[in-house]
Amino acid sequence: MLNQIILVGRLTRDIAIYKSEKGTNVANIGLAIPRSFKNAEGNYDTDFVDCVAFDNVATNTAEYCSKGDIVGVKGRIQSRKVEKDGKIESVTDIIAEKITFLSNRIKEEKELKEEEN
Repeated sequence: MLNQIILVGRLTRDIAIYKSEKGTNVANIGLAIPRSFKNAEGNYDTDFVDCVAFDNVATNTAEYCSKGDIVGVKGRIQSRKVEKDGKIESVTDIIAEKITFLSNRIKEEKELKEEEN
């Protein structure tokens, strides 16, 4: 069996770290991923995907990346049951096991300014 997902997209927000009840560092990471084909109107749709990262993956991403940066996420899909308003619902999470920093918008802007001078 195989449970693996690979996503590449831009961060939709700056990453904030919080502690779980067990003291683990956790980050919720939003990705904007443009589709590779056009819709009926001739535009590229974008999918917005939320991922969860833990421990070092979470802290390193929060430290080195910011909104607009391009990252690659390798992870897995995990489902869980939660109770909401007395009903049991299924929730699907994408757990980021590895995040690769593909571009850094701030660094690129700084390099462009240096080239202009």
